[in-house]
Amino acid sequence: MWKHIASNALTLGIVGIIVLIGLIQIGQSQWSGPGPLDEATFFEVPRGASLTRVSEALAAEGIVASDSIFRIGAKYSERDDEIKFGTYEIPAGATMPEVLDIITAGGPSVFPYTVTHVLRASGPEVRARERQPGSSEVIEIATFQPGVDPVPEAYTELVASGVPITWRVSVAPGLTSWEVVEGLKAADFLTGTEDLAVPAEGTLAPDTYEVSEGADAGALIDRMQDAQELIIAEAWANRAPGLPLASPAEMLTLASIIEKETAVADERELVSAVFVNRLNQGMRLQTDPTVIYGVTGGRGSLGRGLLRSELDEATPYNTYRIDGLPPGPIANPSAQSIRAAVDPAESDYIFFVADGTGGHAFARTLAEHNENVAAWRAIEAARESTDSN
Repeated sequence: MWKHIASNALTLGIVGIIVLIGLIQIGQSQWSGPGPLDEATFFEVPRGASLTRVSEALAAEGIVASDSIFRIGAKYSERDDEIKFGTYEIPAGATMPEVLDIITAGGPSVFPYTVTHVLRASGPEVRARERQPGSSEVIEIATFQPGVDPVPEAYTELVASGVPITWRVSVAPGLTSWEVVEGLKAADFLTGTEDLAVPAEGTLAPDTYEVSEGADAGALIDRMQDAQELIIAEAWANRAPGLPLASPAEMLTLASIIEKETAVADERELVSAVFVNRLNQGMRLQTDPTVIYGVTGGRGSLGRGLLRSELDEATPYNTYRIDGLPPGPIANPSAQSIRAAVDPAESDYIFFVADGTGGHAFARTLAEHNENVAAWRAIEAARESTDSN
């Protein structure tokens, strides 16, 4: 009898081991094999969510085949306490390790909806966009200028819907600090805009900043200033030898002039070379953007051409009348313009003028420059004739 019982127990034990091995193999297959997700999707990890809550949500949304296997795998790989809150894009067929990698990596949230408050010289613009998961195609929901255009119903409905939205503020290079502050005041998703002071000119880094809804505008200004400080410090530390610049402040001033003189990325170093050559030779910079800043004080666009009287007036920013650099920056320059200021092209150009293509024609002598100016005036005359017809 005891032999019979022992035999049965041994058999059951062997069967149990076989079943256990089978379960382990199934679990390993589900853990490492392609997941059940047919199409890419967005998945949100709430702040403070536990592994159990996250794994159950993953299974409920069809991202993983088994919440228990996902939990076991996360604990076995010792990443069960590394899950970070946010919204993530999960690709179709993602394996459990891939899903775990995504939700433990952190980083900026990836939402299907994005609202970008773009600060431009012509005034702020709001752009609301939608992107389908797994696709690079962006669908326009609404685009408008706050305070100028009526707010589109589609935008109002999107904001009121409560769906997760990525909020961004994009600052174009070459804006003055006053223009940045005025643009932020029009951002209805920021707070604290009524108390904003205008920061020192040139101290804000043009870039796109991701913010949360209700973020403090002053804190965003601080981020811009911190970013610009790092850019300035790095550029000054890596400056070329022999530059006619005595300090980071002078570098920033020159960079702002470069920023306002050209929007062509490949020209920045050449424009820098022209101004550096002029400073080294004791020539006046003779650049219109500095004169315009002296007229406007950086408070918006001049909206017209400079008058002869303005070019003749002696002001601290009239580089037709003063020697050297003006007393400070005339805009917030990009990192590229700051680097160009301390790493100009090797060139003996000392003149440049618009060439009609958006770029400039450069010259080494006054005679060459006069030819380029004549060509530019002919282009302007032809355009005026076409416009009048």
